Amino acid sequence: MTDGFDFSPGAQVPLSGAAGQTAATYALAAAAYRDDEVARIKEADNEWHQSEVKPPRPWAKIFRPLLGEAYSRAVIDRMLGAGRKPLIQSFGLEPQVVVEHCLAAHRIRRERDNWLTAVTVLCGVLFLPGFLVWLLVFTLRTTMSRREDKRAGLLATLVLVAVGALAVLFLIRLPFHGFWGWYARAAVVMPVVGWFWARQICERTARDLRGRWESLVSGGAVGAKIPEAVPGNPGDAAEQVRKELARLSAEQRSNSVFYAGPKGILGMGTRWGSWQLAEDLVSAEPGKDFHPFRSWDVITAIQGGLAMLERTPINTGGFTKPSITHWIVTPIGEKAKEVSRPSGTDVEAYTIRTHAIQDICNKQQFGSGDRHYLGVQWTLWDGHLVITMLITVTVLHETLRIEVTGHALGPLNPLFNEKPAAKEKEVQKPFRFWETRKVKLPLVDTDEVVRLAARAPLTWYPPLLNWLGGSLTLPEPFGLRHAWADQPWRHRFMADDALRAATPVLRVVHAAALRTLRENGVDVEKFGTRSSILSGNVQDVIPKKADVYDA
Repeated sequence: MTDGFDFSPGAQVPLSGAAGQTAATYALAAAAYRDDEVARIKEADNEWHQSEVKPPRPWAKIFRPLLGEAYSRAVIDRMLGAGRKPLIQSFGLEPQVVVEHCLAAHRIRRERDNWLTAVTVLCGVLFLPGFLVWLLVFTLRTTMSRREDKRAGLLATLVLVAVGALAVLFLIRLPFHGFWGWYARAAVVMPVVGWFWARQICERTARDLRGRWESLVSGGAVGAKIPEAVPGNPGDAAEQVRKELARLSAEQRSNSVFYAGPKGILGMGTRWGSWQLAEDLVSAEPGKDFHPFRSWDVITAIQGGLAMLERTPINTGGFTKPSITHWIVTPIGEKAKEVSRPSGTDVEAYTIRTHAIQDICNKQQFGSGDRHYLGVQWTLWDGHLVITMLITVTVLHETLRIEVTGHALGPLNPLFNEKPAAKEKEVQKPFRFWETRKVKLPLVDTDEVVRLAARAPLTWYPPLLNWLGGSLTLPEPFGLRHAWADQPWRHRFMADDALRAATPVLRVVHAAALRTLRENGVDVEKFGTRSSILSGNVQDVIPKKADVYDA
């Protein structure tokens, strides 16, 4: 099977901490270290992309994953798994860094689970009768304490106390003697000893994970150590991880994108504005034809003008350096669950070659097929805002149409910017019962230790663990950036940035196009009049749902 790009031999270390890492990258990476409930990911879903949280079996809630566990596992499987579907580009961040942190978080938890498995075997499996009894008691206690009825929580605590009292009574007045008597005592005591041992392991790991979570959200450059991505010899498992990371980077650089109806261009956000300049092509000299030209000639002139956007006659800052790219847009269904990237001799490493782009620009302007757009893109607000202006030129019969459309991808959902909160609760003061005070809770409580210890032996076979405890399914077609992006219009300054970019881009496009037409002997009087009208209208631009046609 050919991958479309060459994999160089030898061990390679994926690099973290590159200059392109931004706040949006770190926010998504921090989710791999979170320890809240997995159902919270639903808070980050937008109207177009919905995650699916598969609940645990009713009798196996003790095997349920938390958000960081489910998120890191889902991202690794979706972005590095063998035979995975194509991904959508994540503009404004580096998906490889996010995946590396998911791998790092998974490795930290795997080391913890190895220790917990050893503890479970020594203190649980070898003393299975007592281990099963204690596990049943904790499962019942967890199930009852999660009910909204306060009496159920009190009853759960009483059950645990009663079982503890019975265990002590059992140790004092044991009905067995000899070897089985000592084994019965150990079966009661050793699971409790194992719980204390497991709690120390869990607390150490929880402090490490929470420290990484807080550091990333705060903007700190925490390195992701992933030795499993450094192959020792060709053919080992790390070689496959390295190849998939290289494939991920190649897809991120691809110039092929997908239009999904009202969802807009996946990865760029919905289309919020559209301006068309369309007039007949008439020679400037009566009785004489104008010089023939192609759409690509106009696009090339526009590209040169866009490259000058960062220059200004007044020293006021102005535009940052934009990214200018020739995009090939492929239409897909609004409810499509996967995409298919182009392949063949015209594609190298998921990137369509220039000559193929030029052919599409000049020929595929009507009917089925891909379309060409010239895009100018800014990544602002540390990656939380991506502004894209797309330009396309078409010629049908004697009419030249230049269309400029605005796309904006807003910030990540605030869920990903949350810092780890201290675990505490409010309780009533013993004497001043009308007042409350905050009490710090342990970082890892009793139920969490039991949950982690029960899950640990099954982490070596994820399908069974997912079947028992549930899992997280990412929205498709999947891309890290657009899956959890909000609209920018609720943020005043972000909305201003998106709207302000439209006017100068539109004027540069029109100026470059008119210059090209004038050089080829085309009468530009009507084009100029129409351009002036559009230039006036765009000053009062407001965002609209341009991809929703009220027909």
